Amino acid sequence: MKYEYLKRVPVTAGNFQSHDHYEIFYFHEGKGQYLIGDKIHVLKPGTLIVMHGLTLHMPKSFEGHPYVRTLLNFDPGYFRAASEHVFSINPLQPFERLRNYKVQLSMEEQGEFEEMLRKLNRLYSAPDAVSHERFRVLCLDALFFICQVLMKPVTEEAGFPSEKEQHVQNALSYIENHYMTDIRLDQLQENLHINKYYLVRIFQEVTGMTIFHYIYRRRINQAKILFLLDPEKSVTDICYETGFKNHSHFSKVFKQWEGKTPTQYRRLVKSQF
Repeated sequence: MKYEYLKRVPVTAGNFQSHDHYEIFYFHEGKGQYLIGDKIHVLKPGTLIVMHGLTLHMPKSFEGHPYVRTLLNFDPGYFRAASEHVFSINPLQPFERLRNYKVQLSMEEQGEFEEMLRKLNRLYSAPDAVSHERFRVLCLDALFFICQVLMKPVTEEAGFPSEKEQHVQNALSYIENHYMTDIRLDQLQENLHINKYYLVRIFQEVTGMTIFHYIYRRRINQAKILFLLDPEKSVTDICYETGFKNHSHFSKVFKQWEGKTPTQYRRLVKSQF
């Protein structure tokens, strides 16, 4: 369980994350973006994101603008046992059904949710055991609040602030559907109807990384998911299923970002079962 309240540290783009916890992200103030899977989410005050942490994700702040957010990372097992025996509604439903979802809270909803976050911070910081139990209870209330918000009809969100962000979104969607194949800049140019050199420039400007850096991160993240879902699957099979052409390149890139080889990672995953 990790709770960070009103954190104001700027976030540099280019650092992807992936974890097996669920995440609640709330944006208080400023300007930013959150890249989750193949979707760019524009952040503004009152933005609430629920996320299944295995999805590759990366926040980004903008120089000269504030970036204030609250983050709750938790193991779903932390609440599942209690919810199964006490409640008729599953408070984890948004994470299990929607996996990754963004909603813009109304002013009234922002006030209610921000008051919950203030109380959570006070209880989380307290040293006594009773406060820790009250923290868990209030977390459940926050999860039910999220369920209630997401049960309402959702209006269509406005488009991106600029045309270049839409172009990058198109590229991300294309990569998501083709990352397991050999992707070349000429393909992107032909399929997205945009000059490849212009795309290279705006992709790095918007995401903070090159196109091929993103492709490799997407492939490595998918490999980690496959190792978790099927720890008996061979490293070679996963290598080719995620778009790498040979085992040595797969091992080199995997170790570069994960600090261990695919074989070592697979052995670690199998030891946890």
